[in-house]
Amino acid sequence: MDTKVSVAVLGTGIMGAAMARNLLRAGHKVSVWNRDAAKTEPLVAEGARPAASPAEAVEAADVVLTMLYDAAAVVQVMRQAAPGIRPGAAWIQSTTVGVQDVPALAALATELGLDLVEAPVSGTRAPAEAGQLLVLAAGPEGVRDRVAPVLDAVGACTIWTGEDPSRGSAARLKLVVNSWVIAASNAAGEAVALAQALGVDPEQFLSVLDGGPLDLPYLRTKMGLILDDGLEPASFAVDTARKDAHLIIDAAAQEGLKLDGAVAAAARLDRVAGQGRGKQDMAAAYHASR
Repeated sequence: MDTKVSVAVLGTGIMGAAMARNLLRAGHKVSVWNRDAAKTEPLVAEGARPAASPAEAVEAADVVLTMLYDAAAVVQVMRQAAPGIRPGAAWIQSTTVGVQDVPALAALATELGLDLVEAPVSGTRAPAEAGQLLVLAAGPEGVRDRVAPVLDAVGACTIWTGEDPSRGSAARLKLVVNSWVIAASNAAGEAVALAQALGVDPEQFLSVLDGGPLDLPYLRTKMGLILDDGLEPASFAVDTARKDAHLIIDAAAQEGLKLDGAVAAAARLDRVAGQGRGKQDMAAAYHASR
């Protein structure tokens, strides 16, 4: 059975570009579109077909993959893609969106004649480039085999959370995961800021944790970015992290929860974005302490 498919990737930022590149490496036919066409040029040089519009990108695509900024962008781009969509194609929706956004996206998929698979991913730039993302997916059994070649190319593992993509089970899990990612990154920045303010060598702090239950590779990674002034290019940008932080707060509020840590983290990300650091890695929230 031929497992090579034609994939339209809509959105070639940090994650979308890495996913498109791994699809090409796996031998799939890939068309790419981005608002800033310059971001598709490296992919075109590697064999992707450039598209001047979303509608052109999805022509003849077996699978449409969206990796955009937020739900509003997804709706806008998919509306633009509508004239070129082939009814019955699968739609892998990988943009991180709010729980409240999922039913509308599912309704849009039905309207456009697409078989929706909700598939946000966990991972940053390095695992995305290595094809080692963790895919959190929801979709009917009948569609899973069709999208498996695509998910296998971009991820190391797919965790299926349910069969009905309109229920948002994958989006819910993604928000829980990102709540921890944002909290851990924020904690790394605050620890560095406090250490420096108190005259403590941050490396001495890490030596205390070394090999113990409080040690964490992610902590070391984010602290390294801060201490080495390696905040660009971003693995997970401030602007994206703050968007997700507010989605987390909104989801919690709908359930009657007060997440004080998430609110504080969002405020720090908002402050550092106001300093013009929105495109830097989320570890830049360290600068919100100053």
